[in-house]
Amino acid sequence: MYKNIKVIAFDADDTLWINETYFREAEDQFAKLLSKYETKNKIEQELFKTEIRNLACYGYGVKGFILSMAECALELSNYQINQKTIEDILNIGKEMLEKPIELLDGIEELLQSLQGKYKLIVATKGDLLDQERKLEKSNLFKYFHHIEVMSDKKEKDYQKLVQHLDIHPSEFLMIGNSLKSDVLPLIKIGASAIHVPFHTTWVHEEVSVQEASKLAYKTVSNIKDVITLF
Repeated sequence: MYKNIKVIAFDADDTLWINETYFREAEDQFAKLLSKYETKNKIEQELFKTEIRNLACYGYGVKGFILSMAECALELSNYQINQKTIEDILNIGKEMLEKPIELLDGIEELLQSLQGKYKLIVATKGDLLDQERKLEKSNLFKYFHHIEVMSDKKEKDYQKLVQHLDIHPSEFLMIGNSLKSDVLPLIKIGASAIHVPFHTTWVHEEVSVQEASKLAYKTVSNIKDVITLF
C-alpha cells in the first residue's frame, strides 16, 4: 500500500506524546476557579467559544489557551474577577508548559523501525517554542530530518509542505490522531494517511461519521500496529 512513500510525517501532540489530557485537566481547574460565577458546563462552553474566536489571533497551543482562559474569566465574572484568580489562571498555563513529556507506548520502537528507510518529519500545529521544547525533552529529535510547526493543517497547508519537500503528494504519508487535521486533508490532496485515535479529542478536531466515511484511509488502534503495515 505504501510502496511509493518517501516521506513519513508524524503529528506531535497525542501521536508522539500525551497532550490533550493536560488541556482537559486545565479546563477542570479553570471551572473550579470560576465556579462562583457559572456552572461547569457553561464555563467549558464559553471557554471553547473564546478559544475558537481567538484562533485567528493566537493560533494553536498553550499560550493562546492561557489568554483565552483569562479573557473568558473576565467576561464570565462581568469583569469582577480578582487579581489572585488571574494569577491562578496564569499558573495553570505555566504548569501545562512545564509538564513532563510522556511518550505514547511504542512510538520510539516505530521510529527506530522506519528510520533510514524513509525521510521522517514532524508536522504539527501549536506554538513553535513549546513544540521545540517538547521535542527536545522527548529525546526523539534524533529520528527526524525536518520539523514543521504549521499555523494550520488544511489542504493548502499540506500542499505547501509537500512542495517544500519537493515530492509528489503520492509519496507523502501522514500519521496522526486527528481525522480533521491529520487524515482527511491528506487524502483530499492525493497523499496517504494513517489514523491512530487518541482516547481524548478536542471538540474542535471532531468530524462527523458521514464526513469521515467519504474517504479511504487506514486506522490502527495502537501506534505499534503501524509497524505491521510496512
